Amino acid sequence: MTFTFAHNNVNVFDLDRSLAFYKEALGLAEVRRIAAKDGSFLIVYLGDGRSAHRLELTWLRDRTEKYDLGDNEIHLAFRTDDYDGAFRKHKEMGVVCYENPTMGIYFIEDPDGYWIEILPQSRG
Repeated sequence: MTFTFAHNNVNVFDLDRSLAFYKEALGLAEVRRIAAKDGSFLIVYLGDGRSAHRLELTWLRDRTEKYDLGDNEIHLAFRTDDYDGAFRKHKEMGVVCYENPTMGIYFIEDPDGYWIEILPQSRG
């Protein structure tokens, strides 16, 4: 028996804002959308155009307040072939929320408060 990664999910409060963030910050584009017949939810899958892995954004119509992420001890991680350029871009966007120069990594924060680790291509 083998398993392969399919997707990760995050619930989002403002879908349009999240779609814009993930496109600008990480270059992710919509690859599939599922809409409830009654309009109660939307699920949007984002991809990077290179891997089969997807990020699933779930929007719930009846949600009236942002999600409580608790201690937010989980995160997504992305590698980049231009770490310095990505860092400059994310600084300009104002989304860098934590830097660890000793480890050679930093984190950005999405509109819902989820942290995303950015690694150079050479690091796992």
